[in-house]
Amino acid sequence: MDLVIGPLDLSAHVDEALAVQAVAFGLGPDEVAVRRQIVLRHMTYPGARALGATAGGRLVGFVYGMPNDRTHWWSTVVEPYLRAQHHDHWLDDSFVITELHVHPAYQNRGVGRSLITTITDGAAEPRSILSAIDTDSPARALYRSLGYRDLARQVLFPSAPKPYAVMGAPLPLLRR
Repeated sequence: MDLVIGPLDLSAHVDEALAVQAVAFGLGPDEVAVRRQIVLRHMTYPGARALGATAGGRLVGFVYGMPNDRTHWWSTVVEPYLRAQHHDHWLDDSFVITELHVHPAYQNRGVGRSLITTITDGAAEPRSILSAIDTDSPARALYRSLGYRDLARQVLFPSAPKPYAVMGAPLPLLRR
């Protein structure tokens, strides 16, 4: 597999990235349109960075994140859940993984692992946080193998049909 991981100008390639996310996450056109605006806004935030995985010149995976900011929407939603577990300090000095998606045809090949470890290796923060659907899944197994642990479970986001788990890990992430 001729796979290349490198910096991604996500603002310029938002539609390609969201096509990967739509297939990987099962999003419809309306959800993609909403997420497009969110991604473009996120990429204007200080320290926001993205990486892409390409195979044969085609985008097959991407990750993006940024230094966490307690005033951002995501933080305001998860903060009460983290506070209830005495983990709200994780919102400070953390690099948040905002999205990580790999096309199903390229999953279980180390692409997601490479993307998340590469982006967090470049973070100045001592730890990383993220949210994932709160179920046993290959994604959650990957995060646990990298050192992420549950900080809060059954986190409800407005309009999300399923609860999420907030996970955190010290940086650098664990390697196999």
